[in-house]
Amino acid sequence: MVDINPPETGLQEPDSQARMWAMIAHLAGFLGYFLPVIGSLIGPLIVWQLKKDTHPYVDEQGKEALNFQITVLIAALVCVLLMLIAVGFLLIWVVAVGAIVLMIIAAIKANEGAPYRYPFCLRLIK
Repeated sequence: MVDINPPETGLQEPDSQARMWAMIAHLAGFLGYFLPVIGSLIGPLIVWQLKKDTHPYVDEQGKEALNFQITVLIAALVCVLLMLIAVGFLLIWVVAVGAIVLMIIAAIKANEGAPYRYPFCLRLIK
């Protein structure tokens, strides 16, 4: 007799609470537009630290959101340095718009329960 059920992968499907907190972790990066520099890091860090033990999905997505915000901060600092030769003024807008678009995409994917990995992201926190 053939077993038609797929094997257990050990991965738990995220419930609505886990999906909501993962989405909030991604959207918390928008605090950086109200509290420059530290706001974008503090929001995802707080969400991740408070909820990482409740569900593996929130832990994974919280780390991903925090790593992305660290990457955006580094890119913004490089743009500030490049403002000395004028190209940084254009690049800072590219970084800002790219970050906004990617955070929205990540939040939508997190709310759907799909794991999201940011492109061009340094994964410093494992």
